[in-house]
Amino acid sequence: MNNVNNIAENFGTLYHPKSALVFYETAGTETDMYVEHFDMDSNGTPINAHPLTVKEANILAKALQTDEEKSTAFLKPKGILPTNILHINPSEKGTVLWYTKAQQRKLYFVNGLGIPNGKAQVPPMLWFANKNSLSVFALANDRRPTEKTLLHYAPFFNIYEKGNVCMGTVSIDIKNSASVEEFIQAWKHYFFNSYFSHSLCENVTRKNIVTLWKDLINTDKPFPKEVLKKNNKTLKNLL
Repeated sequence: MNNVNNIAENFGTLYHPKSALVFYETAGTETDMYVEHFDMDSNGTPINAHPLTVKEANILAKALQTDEEKSTAFLKPKGILPTNILHINPSEKGTVLWYTKAQQRKLYFVNGLGIPNGKAQVPPMLWFANKNSLSVFALANDRRPTEKTLLHYAPFFNIYEKGNVCMGTVSIDIKNSASVEEFIQAWKHYFFNSYFSHSLCENVTRKNIVTLWKDLINTDKPFPKEVLKKNNKTLKNLL
């Protein structure tokens, strides 16, 4: 006989029944309803039947309200809307468009590129994302962009010609209850804390992209904006 393995440790979170509600309704055209509350014993058997009390009803209502609030909280700001946010579509499949100024970031590269990990200056960027995907572009300066602002190819690896980012094996997990601030922070974390590995589009910069980052990494050199290439799109094309 084969040995029986205990696989309980491989299960996910186990929930135990604590109580149950039974709804009774009278027959006829003018119906009336009655709700009975049951506790559960350690075996999951209903015990201690009694009419649903006001206190129990309030606890249930509060729990349901909390779940509803979470489902409608997606992309709501925690306070005053940050000035770098340009557009929000707060639907279930909502999107956010925002920009960041030139800044120093820690960057990670796979060994095959021959570029050490380290800090470097990155150009101003335009970000466009929903819960599952991200597109990024470079900007010519730190000014707040408008609909007419010309976009440039983002000078990074792992990015397709249209600007969409290949996240590889990165597990994207953005909650339905994420505020717009949490949403933006999550995408910046996913982008800058994953490893740049390969170029998906030729000639996205006016200088060899490997040489570019070798020259910038672990230095205080400002990003050379003259290497950016326009992609014949404006911000309005993303709206």
